[in-house]
Amino acid sequence: MRLTFASGVATFTAAMLLYPLFDGGTWFWSSLGAVLAVVAAGLLSSRLSLPAWAAPVVGVAATWIYLTASFAAGEAWALLVPTKGSVVELAGLLGVGWTDIQRFAAPVPETTGITLLTTGGVALIAIIVDLVAARLRRAALAGLPLLALATVPATILPDPISWPAFIVAALGFIGLLIADGRERVGHWGRAVLVRRTRTTAPAAGGAPGVRADTSGLRLSGKRIGFAAIALAVLVPAALPAMEPVSFFTFGVGGSGTGGQGNSISIPNPIANLKGRLEQPVPQVVLTYTNTDDQPRYLRIYALDTFDGQQFGMTQPKGAPQNRTENGPLPAPPGLGQSVKVANVVTNVQISEEIAELRFLPLPYPARQIRVDGDWRADVDSLMVFSTRDEAAGLGYEVATSEPALTPDTLETLPEDRGEVDPRYLQLPDDLSPEVRALTETVTADATSSYEAAVRLQEFFTKDGGFTYSLRTAGHSTSALRDFLIRDRMGYCEQFAASMAVMARLVGIPSRVAIGFTGGTKTGDRWTVGTNDSHSWPELYFEGVGWLAFEPTPSGSLGQGSARVPAYTQPQPRATGEATTPTPGSTSSAADEPQDPQQQRNLRELDREGTLATGGLPPDESMPLIAKIGLGAAALLLVLLIPALARLITRNRRVRTLGWKVSEPSDELTARMVSGQGAAGRHSSVAAAWAELDDILYDYGMARQPSETPRALARRLTQQYEFDADSAAAVTAIASAVERVLFARDPGRIGPMRKDLRQVRQALAATTSRGRRVRAVLMPPSTLRRLRGMGERLLDGFDLLENIRLRRTAAQKGS
Repeated sequence: MRLTFASGVATFTAAMLLYPLFDGGTWFWSSLGAVLAVVAAGLLSSRLSLPAWAAPVVGVAATWIYLTASFAAGEAWALLVPTKGSVVELAGLLGVGWTDIQRFAAPVPETTGITLLTTGGVALIAIIVDLVAARLRRAALAGLPLLALATVPATILPDPISWPAFIVAALGFIGLLIADGRERVGHWGRAVLVRRTRTTAPAAGGAPGVRADTSGLRLSGKRIGFAAIALAVLVPAALPAMEPVSFFTFGVGGSGTGGQGNSISIPNPIANLKGRLEQPVPQVVLTYTNTDDQPRYLRIYALDTFDGQQFGMTQPKGAPQNRTENGPLPAPPGLGQSVKVANVVTNVQISEEIAELRFLPLPYPARQIRVDGDWRADVDSLMVFSTRDEAAGLGYEVATSEPALTPDTLETLPEDRGEVDPRYLQLPDDLSPEVRALTETVTADATSSYEAAVRLQEFFTKDGGFTYSLRTAGHSTSALRDFLIRDRMGYCEQFAASMAVMARLVGIPSRVAIGFTGGTKTGDRWTVGTNDSHSWPELYFEGVGWLAFEPTPSGSLGQGSARVPAYTQPQPRATGEATTPTPGSTSSAADEPQDPQQQRNLRELDREGTLATGGLPPDESMPLIAKIGLGAAALLLVLLIPALARLITRNRRVRTLGWKVSEPSDELTARMVSGQGAAGRHSSVAAAWAELDDILYDYGMARQPSETPRALARRLTQQYEFDADSAAAVTAIASAVERVLFARDPGRIGPMRKDLRQVRQALAATTSRGRRVRAVLMPPSTLRRLRGMGERLLDGFDLLENIRLRRTAAQKGS
C-alpha cells in the first residue's frame, strides 16, 4: 500500500510541471481527482491480491468512471456508470480538445476538451507508474513515465522549467524510491523502530542480542537524494549559456546552422539569398498592404559582427516580457523622443510554401505586432523570432513609428555615438590598407557622418563604376578588397557588406540587414517574391537610431525593386519635410508625423488609445565575465552564511552578558533557564557558557561530555598555560556556572563579558592562523547546528514512515 500511495504522489508532483501550459487551475484539481481515482483502484487491487496484470485494468476502469462523472455526467447512468451516450460525449470532447491544442499557443485556455485530455493523460501516467513501481517492483524504471510529463513543458515552452516545480517533482520521485526501499527491507523481517541506539533487550527469537542500527544507511540515502536535487538546480544556474558561431560569409555562405528544442533554427541567409535570386521562375514569398500604400523593405536578420572574412549575428535574446502578445516592443535604439514619426500599420501574409522560417519579415522600426504564437523581440535589433513556431502561412499586423527625416535634419545630428555597442564598430587589425585608403578618398570632403554615409552610397550607385551581377566568386579572404579595388562586380550581399565595412572605417556604427525589398504592386496588395530577396546596410545615427541605406544599383541594370531612401537624396523645394525613412519609399505619402506619445495602440485601433513607448526592458546580453563575477559573488555569499549566523549568535549572547534575558541558547542553557536552581534569574551565565562552548568547538578544543565546568577550567589552564588573568577569567566563568546549577542561592553574579573576552583571546593565541580564519569564515559550531537541523528534519520523515508500523505494534501489544 505504501508503494501505491507513493506512486500517486510521485505522479501528481510530476504533473505540477505542466502548470505553465495552462491559463487557469481547473486542470490541476481535475488531475488530482484522476490520480486519487487511480490510487483508490491500486489500493483495491492490493486488498484483493489481484495479479499484476489486473491492476492496470482496474485503474483504467476507475479512470473511466471518474472521467464520465466529471465530463459526461449528464449522459451517464446515475451520473457515474458509463453509457453509450457518455462514451460519445467523451469522444467528442477529446476531438475538440485535440483541435484546441493544435490551435492555441501556451498558455492555452482551459476549455473542457483540453482539460479532459490533460486529466486523461495524467491518469494514464499514474496507471503506468503504479504498474511499474507497485506491481512489478521496479521503482527506478517508474521514472521514465514521470519523465514523459516533464518533457511536455520542456519541449513546448521556450522558458526553462521552474526550479521550485522541479524540486517538488524530484522530491516526489525520491519519496517513491524511499518507499520502495522500505518495502524491500520490510521483507527481511520486523522493522526496528529505535534509531541510533543499542539495546540488550531480547531479540525476536527471545535471546538477548544487539539490534543493528541501520539509521545511517537511511540518512545517507536521503542526503544523497537531497544533494542531487540541490546540484541539479544550482549547477545549471551557474554555467554560462552557449552561443552559436557567426555564419554570414562575405560571398556565398556554406552550410547553415540549425537548432532544435529551445534553440533558434537559423539557416544560412546568404546561401538562401543567392539561391532565391537565381531561381528561374520567381515564387511568391509574401503579400502585404499598409495604411499609406507605400512599398517598404522587410527585414528578417540583422548581422552585427565582422571578423575580416564574414559577417555574423549575435544570438538574439527574447525575454518573457518581450513577447509580442505583451504589448509594445522595446523602444528602437537611438530614436529620440523629440523626433517626429509617421505611424503606419502593415498587414502581412506569409506564403504557405516558406519552410523553416522562424524570424518575421518586418518593416523597421516595428513598435507593436499582432500575431498568433510565441514570438519575441530582441532588444538590440528588434528582430522578432520564435523558438517553437514557424512563419509559413502566418498572417500578422505590425505597427511602425518611422522617423520623418530630411537631409537637413540628418546634417545637424550630433556626432556623439551615445552608448552604442562597440561591436558595431569592430574591425580586424589586418584589414586591407587599400580598403582603408579608398574609404578615406571617397569621404575626404564629408563634413558630417551623414554626408560621409551619402558619399559611400553614391560611390556604389553612381561614381564607382560598379556592375550588378549574380555571377561573382567572392570566396577568398581577399574578397572584400577584390570587390572594391579590382572587380567592382557583385550582387546585393557584396554591396551591403562593403558599405557596412567602409562606414565603420569612418566611425559610423553599422550592421547588415537581410530580408526583402518592397516588391511590386499587384491589385490592392504588394507582392514580394524570391526575386525580391535583398541585403542592405543599416547605419546608426544618435537621435534617430538605425537608418537603412541602399548601395546596390537598381533598375534594369541592377536589382529591379531596390530603392534609394528619400532621406539620402536632395530635398525638392516644393515638397516640405514629410518623407518616408525606409528604402522602400521615395514619396511623402506617409501619415502625418506624430509625436511618439500620441501613437495609436495596434490592439486598440477601434477605440481611443496611445501606443506606449515605455523603456527598454532589462538587457539580457550580459558579458560572460559579468556572469562569472555574479556567480562567484553569489557563491561567496552562500559560503558566508555560516559565518553570518555565528556572528549574529555571538552578538546576541554578548548583549546578554550584562543583563537578564529569558530565552535559552543551547542544551545547557535550556537546563539553566528551565527552573533548575536559580538559573532563571541568571541567563547571562547560560549565554557565557554557551559562547565558551562554541569557542572551544571552533578552535578544535571541544569540551568532553563528562567534563564538569571546574574540570574544564583546570584543563584549559594547565594544557594551554594560561596567564594569571586568563586563568582567573575561565575559573570565574566555571564557578558562576556551578553556582547557578547547584547552589540554592548563587548570590550576586557580576557581568561576564570581560571574562569571556579574556578567555577567547587566550585560546586564540594558542591556535594556528588557519584555525582562527576557519573559526571566523566557516565556524564548526554553526555547521554542527546546521547538520543537527538536517538530521532532525530527516528524523521527522522517519516518524511519518513509522506511523503505521507503530500503530500495528501497539495493536498487537493490546
